[in-house]
Amino acid sequence: MGFSKDFIWGAATASYQVEGAAFEDGKGLNIWDVTSKPDGRISHNENGDVACDHYHRYKDDIKLFKELGIKYYRFSISWSRVIPDGMGEVNEKGLQFYSDLVDELLAAGIEPLITLYHWDLPYEIYLRGGFSNPEFPDWFEHYTKVVIDKLSDRVKYWITMNEPQCAIGLGYFMGTHAPFLQCDNKTILRKLHYYLLAHGRAVKCIRKYAKLEPQIGFAPIAPVRIPKDNTPEAIEAAKKETFSMNDLFFSLTLYSDPIMLGKYPDEAYEVFGDDMVVPEPGDMELISQPIDFYGMNIYYSSANRVETGYAANEYQGVPRNAMGWVIDAEVMYWSPKFIYERYKKPILMTENGMAVSDSISLDGKCHDPQRIDFMHRYLKEYKRAADEGIPLMGYLYWSAMDNFEWGHGYDMRFGLIYVDYRDQKRTIKDSGYWLKSVIESNGENL
Repeated sequence: MGFSKDFIWGAATASYQVEGAAFEDGKGLNIWDVTSKPDGRISHNENGDVACDHYHRYKDDIKLFKELGIKYYRFSISWSRVIPDGMGEVNEKGLQFYSDLVDELLAAGIEPLITLYHWDLPYEIYLRGGFSNPEFPDWFEHYTKVVIDKLSDRVKYWITMNEPQCAIGLGYFMGTHAPFLQCDNKTILRKLHYYLLAHGRAVKCIRKYAKLEPQIGFAPIAPVRIPKDNTPEAIEAAKKETFSMNDLFFSLTLYSDPIMLGKYPDEAYEVFGDDMVVPEPGDMELISQPIDFYGMNIYYSSANRVETGYAANEYQGVPRNAMGWVIDAEVMYWSPKFIYERYKKPILMTENGMAVSDSISLDGKCHDPQRIDFMHRYLKEYKRAADEGIPLMGYLYWSAMDNFEWGHGYDMRFGLIYVDYRDQKRTIKDSGYWLKSVIESNGENL
C-alpha cells in the first residue's frame, strides 16, 4: 500500500529556535528572551537572540528548502512578535513578516503549516500569571484571530500547540525550560487546564474565521511503549503502559484524552487526588472541539526506569543519538498503531529527527551517514504502519536546519542544513539530499 499519493513530505522549525531578531521591528519580549541569561541554565549561556537569523534570511532559506524538494514547511509564529504584550495592539511589522514568509513559500511551491504556539509565551502574559490566569484562553483566542485574519486566505494547515507535555512538564514541573519553575501539582494542573481550554478556543476560532477550509491538529510528544514481542499479551501490556499515568505530567493521556475523548483519564484522579482539576460545566466540550488530525512528535519509545538503572527500552551499549536518546525505530510503527486505535484520527508525523555531532569535512560538505541510517530505519517502520492501513497524512523532519536547541544551546544539531553560527553559512547535509530522493519516490525507495 505504501504512502498515499497526497502524502505530506516536509520539515519543521520553531520561531525562537531559528528567527533571531529578538528585539527588532516592534517585537515584544517572550519568556525565553528574558530567562535565556548567563546564569548557567542554558549550555554555554547561549540564547536565541540571533539564532539562525531566519528573520532576515528566510528568502535564501526557502531557496534551500526548494533545493531539498521539501513540499511542506512547518513553522511557528512568535506570539510576541505579532502582539508585543500578548493581549493588546498588533505589531503590523511582525505580522507582515509571516505574511511575506507565506508568500515566499507559496511562490517556491511549498505549502505552509503553521503552529500557533511553540513555547515562547509573551513575557507580559507570564507576568500576569501565564497559563494560570483564567483569561489566558481569551488572550490566546485573540492572538489566533489576528493570525487567522491575516494568513488563512493562503494557509490551510494549523497546529494549535506544540508538545504540551514539554511546555508544562519541562517549564513548570522539572524546571529545565523557560520559565524554569518547579511548581506544586495543583498549580501545574490548573495551568494545564487553562492551556487546554486555550487550545479549544483556538480550534473554534479557526473553524469560524478561516478563509480556506482548515485542517486543524495539535502536536504532542507521542512515544509509546514497544511490546517485548509480538504475542497478544505483550502487545496488550505495552498498550496499557502507553496509556497509563506512569509518566505524570509527561503522560500522553493527560493531554490527549481531554482533546480527543472529552475527559481526563480516570487514572489522573487517582494519581493526583484532591489536586486534580475539577472542570467547570462546558469546559470539556470546549477542550474537545473536533480536530482533523493528530500530530505526533516522535524521537524514541517511552519506558519507565527499572531496577537495573536502565529504562525498559535500554540496555548496556544501546545506540543513542547526540541527545542521549535511545534509537529504536519500531516506535514509528507502534505509535501510530496504538494512537490511531485509541483516537481514530489521521496521523501526521509533525516531528522526527536525530541530533548528530555534525561538522564540515575537508571537502566542504557535511557527511552524516548516522542520520541517513536513522531516517531510513524510522521511515521503514512508519511505512509498515501505512501498509497496514493506518491513515498517515505525512512526515515532517525535525529540523529543516540546525538551530537553538533550548537548554542545550547550539551544540545539538538536528538539521538537514548545517548552519555555521559564526557567519550563518548554510550547507545542505548528505541527509538532506537523501531525504530529497525519498520524497521524489514518495517513499518507494525505502
